[in-house]
Amino acid sequence: MSKVTVVGAGNVGATCANVLAFNEVADQVVMLDVKEGISEGKALDMMQTATLLGFDSNVVGCTNDYAATAGSDVVVITSGIPRKPGMTREELIGVNAGIVKTVAENILKYSPDAILVVVSNPMDTMTYLTMKLSGLPKNKVIGMGGALDSSRFKCYLSKALNAPANEIEGLVIGGHGDTTMIPLVRFASYKGRPVADILDKATLDKVVADTMVGGATLTGLLGTSAWYAPGAAAAYLVESIIHDQKKVIPCCVSLEGEYGQNDICIGVPVVIGKNGVEQILDYKLNAEETALFEKSAAAVRATNAVLSEINIL
Repeated sequence: MSKVTVVGAGNVGATCANVLAFNEVADQVVMLDVKEGISEGKALDMMQTATLLGFDSNVVGCTNDYAATAGSDVVVITSGIPRKPGMTREELIGVNAGIVKTVAENILKYSPDAILVVVSNPMDTMTYLTMKLSGLPKNKVIGMGGALDSSRFKCYLSKALNAPANEIEGLVIGGHGDTTMIPLVRFASYKGRPVADILDKATLDKVVADTMVGGATLTGLLGTSAWYAPGAAAAYLVESIIHDQKKVIPCCVSLEGEYGQNDICIGVPVVIGKNGVEQILDYKLNAEETALFEKSAAAVRATNAVLSEINIL
């Protein structure tokens, strides 16, 4: 029997759990939250859609009871707080690092063989922290960011092409941030044709720009962070693990020489299967793309350095 735990029953975590249940990715989906009744209520609400939507997965909720998560195959960590007005980057990292550290430690007490999927922000740094603190092999700690950014890239390409998003290939590598992500236009295609052969440079430049501020655009419209696509992106990643689909998904993973980087977790194309990260793919970046990747890595390292400054690592 397959079991997935989602830690954090906020908008992103609850959406992830709902998608996992609706698509019957796992036999059991557990939601855990620190707020009394939130995960239990949302789990009950979801289960009351089972006969309406026709799924057989079982969703349960619990308040801070890590024993209920025991034996999970995959654990999705969405815990953390959004940046509040007047809060410095260091303060945000400090709060979320403390939360993620506690979650990872508690999860591994009950599910030592679990694969961890990190969604909490700043995602690249929280993935790096989780890998360092957990002691897990690098294939078992995966940051979700590239899956979401690539989905947004394909969404904007589909609008520009006036074509179905599911017939478009495109991926985003680098850090999961407005200035650090790298939509790889050179590798994007529609029905086997490079998008650069179909769309002019100005249109493609706008697609790239829109992709990079995709999260901020939604925050401006909604007044809060997005949740449908982030939750679905995490579930998409989990499905490739649970069902051993071997999908190629850009994910934040630990690099040991790949793409010229060491001691960093950052987004690159990987094969995702039952063992987590099963292969890191080398897309042979050109000089311009390599320069952008190095700049992105430097920015991620600067954020990671805060972990040492605040004595978390």
